[in-house]
Amino acid sequence: MATSSAIHTLIELATKDVDEAAKQLGTAVRASEETEQKLALLLQYRDDYAARCQSGLTAGLTAAGYHNFRVFLEKLDYAIAGQREVVSAAHRRVNAARSAWQENERKRMSFGTLASRAEKQARQLETRRDQKLTDEHATRQTLYKR
Repeated sequence: MATSSAIHTLIELATKDVDEAAKQLGTAVRASEETEQKLALLLQYRDDYAARCQSGLTAGLTAAGYHNFRVFLEKLDYAIAGQREVVSAAHRRVNAARSAWQENERKRMSFGTLASRAEKQARQLETRRDQKLTDEHATRQTLYKR
């Protein structure tokens, strides 16, 4: 039964690895959602600011005021581009964490399959032994009756 114990130890370790990978995946997903929320806020702010610029133009905005609006919109666009990169990197981290979790889960399931096979094999061996003992007992009984 040392082999069975070793397999169960491997299953326990693999389960811990799966749990840790699941935690890391959860952390990565939350971080990704936060980056997406920040991007949405930046996009909303840019839209609001562009609308203010447009209303300023219709109300008669000065050239300096228009220049300030354009410069700030460019800075917002730059920030949005940077945040899109952050979102993209967060998605890559989520995909990597998901792959790691799936790999750990596959490993755990493989160990489970090995344990099931070993248990099935042990049961079959035990059944054969029992059958052999039963056959020997029946043979002895028949011999003693004669």
